[in-house]
Amino acid sequence: MRKYNQIKELRAAIGPLSGRSLKYCTDACLRRYLEARNWNADKSKKMLEETLKWRSTYKPEEIRWHEVAVEGETGKVYRASFHDRHGRTVLILRPGKQNTTSLDNQLRHLVYLIENAILNLPETQEQMAWLIDFTGWTLSTSVPIKSARDTINLLQNHYPERLAIAFLYNPPRIFEAFWKIVKYFMDAKTFQKVKFVYPKNTESVELMRSYFDEENLPTEFGGKAVLEYNHEEFSKQMNQDDIKSANLWGFDDKLQCIGNGHSGSDVAPEPVCLVPSAS
Repeated sequence: MRKYNQIKELRAAIGPLSGRSLKYCTDACLRRYLEARNWNADKSKKMLEETLKWRSTYKPEEIRWHEVAVEGETGKVYRASFHDRHGRTVLILRPGKQNTTSLDNQLRHLVYLIENAILNLPETQEQMAWLIDFTGWTLSTSVPIKSARDTINLLQNHYPERLAIAFLYNPPRIFEAFWKIVKYFMDAKTFQKVKFVYPKNTESVELMRSYFDEENLPTEFGGKAVLEYNHEEFSKQMNQDDIKSANLWGFDDKLQCIGNGHSGSDVAPEPVCLVPSAS
């Protein structure tokens, strides 16, 4: 009851909301912000206000797949087709498959996929899991420290309590130097969610398998499933999700969808979605 009252108090403190801000600020959302700041009302209010300001300018819910698709061509970040044992959406990150140089676009692509992961959560679940595969990772393909800091800040500050766990699978020794710097950007709550997994360390492998069925887990993470990223298929999926997102946020009037011209009873036309620029 006390926590419910604190949610009500936070809602009163942030004042009247409208439009997308109102839609964003569900009771569950307010609870996540309170949780992230250990139920400190003032700190939670400041954090939430900063997110609302960020969302109003960055407009993460308006990003469309066709704007970031080039970032996804190698499958460096994508939503997995399986869930963890708790029904959470899973994002697979493969930093060794970096294919672009624009840090802003890379971050925009990640924001799109975080929003998409949230869009695809079952009703009983609020969090996602990350699997990070270090195959092919070198210091030359690693993101700059500033970019790593921006990513961590984005996740911590604007998506509080959305990450349940992040497994870093078999990072090379050289990664330790990078990690020693990056970990200082993390708050204690986020830091505790990051787990290193090494194939020869039984305890770490068992921890990961407590979250994932090895039949679902790709071989790259020590499981039995064969992981194949198909950019064309994934793009079709994302285009469908863009329609779902537009309906959810209430701007389907801005989303103009047309068939792609396929005919025949066995082929459903894939929609092509055109979103007018915000200028």
